[in-house]
Amino acid sequence: MPASASRTHRAPTAGHAKARRAKKHEIKGQRQIDPARATQIQQALIKQNYLTGEPTGEWDAQTQAAMQKFQADNGWQTKLTPDSRALIKLGLGPSSPSGLQTASQPAMTIETPAPVAPSADANTLAAAHSISN
Repeated sequence: MPASASRTHRAPTAGHAKARRAKKHEIKGQRQIDPARATQIQQALIKQNYLTGEPTGEWDAQTQAAMQKFQADNGWQTKLTPDSRALIKLGLGPSSPSGLQTASQPAMTIETPAPVAPSADANTLAAAHSISN
């Protein structure tokens, strides 16, 4: 009788107890707006006449209300977190070097490489066969 016939078959995880740990609720993402970024947003909102006064760098109720109005006027969500489309329209998109972007600056430039002429030695169908019209 083979040695394996005398044993009983068990599932690979049989007899292994799994310890379950209580998962700690962790808040991910940004919790508040950085003062430097708040200043940039306030400057842009002042320029667009949605906010008055001088930038304070604080994400206060007045700034939140101005951002909500700006977003609502453009048909976007009006939650307290600035919408990415609103930031882009204010000139504060990701491609702007200092945060501020003007309408004359393109958001992104795509350059296409110039076509390269095939060499005479190219191992192509055209090089292998002469094509005449």
